[in-house]
Amino acid sequence: QVQLVESGGGLVQAGGSLRLSCAASGRYAMGWFRQAPGKEREFVAAISWSGDTTYYVAAVKGRFTISRDNAKNTVYLQMISLKPEDTAVYYCAARWQRSYSTLAKEYNYWGQGTQVTVSS
Repeated sequence: QVQLVESGGGLVQAGGSLRLSCAASGRYAMGWFRQAPGKEREFVAAISWSGDTTYYVAAVKGRFTISRDNAKNTVYLQMISLKPEDTAVYYCAARWQRSYSTLAKEYNYWGQGTQVTVSS
């Protein structure tokens, strides 16, 4: 059974920074998604199994950075210049294929989510 454990969420003022972590029980291509109240879950960022390929939704490009430490089976999402509209529950997800995906349906495992709240 694959386990994904997220950490690092919290409350931060607009313009601040947070780093989310997702510890996996193995090595997978990984993605970060978020869901704000009353909205559908949306793709944020993804990274391939090797870590050599990443992709971001336009709204976070230049502010968020996804990376991974394969020795620790951990993926990170560094978030800077946070905005109130970044407020959401953030989920990490893993998929068996080595390439990344932007589609939630193509991920096989999900973490429990971590709350990120950005105050104005």
